[in-house]
Amino acid sequence: MKIVILQGSPNKKGSTNILAESFSQGAEAAGHSVVRFDLAEMNIRPCTGCVACGYEGPCVLHDDNQKIREAVLGADMIVFATPLYYYGMSAQLKTVIDRFCAYNSSITAKHMKSALLAVAWNSDNWTFDALESHYRTQVRYLDLQDQGMILGRGCGTPSMTKHSKYPDLAYKLGNQL
Repeated sequence: MKIVILQGSPNKKGSTNILAESFSQGAEAAGHSVVRFDLAEMNIRPCTGCVACGYEGPCVLHDDNQKIREAVLGADMIVFATPLYYYGMSAQLKTVIDRFCAYNSSITAKHMKSALLAVAWNSDNWTFDALESHYRTQVRYLDLQDQGMILGRGCGTPSMTKHSKYPDLAYKLGNQL
């Protein structure tokens, strides 16, 4: 299986990276190929809402999102990886998802698999409610097949994350696909 990880943290050595790396290692050990995009390092402009794409055509914006589009449309699975920012996903990840509008139908037609990897400092049981709801809505809208969510509560620093159960859970999720 071909897997694309959209890693939305601007902190390349942070807790989100730890989960993305663990997931990648597990998936690769199971024989899957993984391509990862560190979105904060890419030149991706926000959707302008011009609809020149007709919701299924080329985007008028010429930036690094074309690489993501090609990878996503050539993949079998999308993994969304993000720190929790004000109870939602990072702006870097949201910007890429907004650009899906130029190829929504192509994503939907593929019936791709998906997963969510997220981390937060907060460890309250309601910490991820809004992000979970957004992800589930996205899965439904794009006709994705959810393979699971790793929601790292209490992962405020890389050290906290490394010493938690979440890297192992991310590895297992990738390895059991």
